[in-house]
Amino acid sequence: MEETHLTQLGRETRGFDSPETAVLERVPNPHPGTAYLVRFTAPEFTSLCPVTGQPDFAHLVIDYVPRDWLVESKSLKLYLGSFRNHGAFHEDCTVAVGKRLIDLLTPQWLRIGGYWYPRGGIPIDVFWQSGPAPEGLWLPDQGVAPYRGRG
Repeated sequence: MEETHLTQLGRETRGFDSPETAVLERVPNPHPGTAYLVRFTAPEFTSLCPVTGQPDFAHLVIDYVPRDWLVESKSLKLYLGSFRNHGAFHEDCTVAVGKRLIDLLTPQWLRIGGYWYPRGGIPIDVFWQSGPAPEGLWLPDQGVAPYRGRG
């Protein structure tokens, strides 16, 4: 199935300077009406502290149950990469990604876990979801262990 409306897939694409200018694209769900889970894991997510400008690192896990649309994965990768020069707190980055995907896809359900590496000796984990998970959905654990340092 050729997706002629896509502007990034199969083409050389430069990254974006900010999440606001990044283009997220979607493709039709080949199984509308079927409740299934889609998971994206971004273990190298990076943003900047809005106060110090120092880099922050996170392991993001995005789970969603599509309705009519799927997020096109290359556009998601470029969107997440656009945070590398973006200054925002952990909470803002995590929730903003979730809300942007909700706006694009109108999924049946979405959750995002932001497992941030320590800043100032304190790891910050941020969790957000659009509501209760659909009944009967197989919902595996996000698989990211709590931060334990060097143990």
